[in-house]
Amino acid sequence: MPDASVIDIFLQPGDFFVGDAEFRVRTLLGSCVSITLWQPDARIGAMSHFLLPGRSKGAQPDARYGNDALDLMLSGLRAQGVQASDCQAKLFGGGNMFPSRRSERPAIGMQNGAEARALLAAHAIPLLSACLYGVGHRQIIFDIASGDVWSRQFEKVEQ
Repeated sequence: MPDASVIDIFLQPGDFFVGDAEFRVRTLLGSCVSITLWQPDARIGAMSHFLLPGRSKGAQPDARYGNDALDLMLSGLRAQGVQASDCQAKLFGGGNMFPSRRSERPAIGMQNGAEARALLAAHAIPLLSACLYGVGHRQIIFDIASGDVWSRQFEKVEQ
């Protein structure tokens, strides 16, 4: 039986969320990437759903971009008394939604995954696990109470 005390949040592309143990965060990812950050002692976490790797600083922060999404998440965590160095990270997504298309550049999902890894390294946030790339989309569920993240991949069948 589902826990009625848990508040479910669904992230759309370009969203992020910061909350405590009373929240469970869900999303669906194709080529987009989610970074989850979790502070085990406080049981506070954050999750993003970004579409593009990054952009130049200067404009208003926009969580559709990986670098801005992480900055917004870290700001929200700081407001809750959590420092980046106290968090554990997990990465998900970056699927190839059009595997039959060939390009000189890496697929956007590959770019998103590489950017997420680089951002975490730049902030010295330990990466506990990653479920990146492949073909198709994923369903992600992040339980902030436990820090557990469930990922289910659905392989895309091209017609």
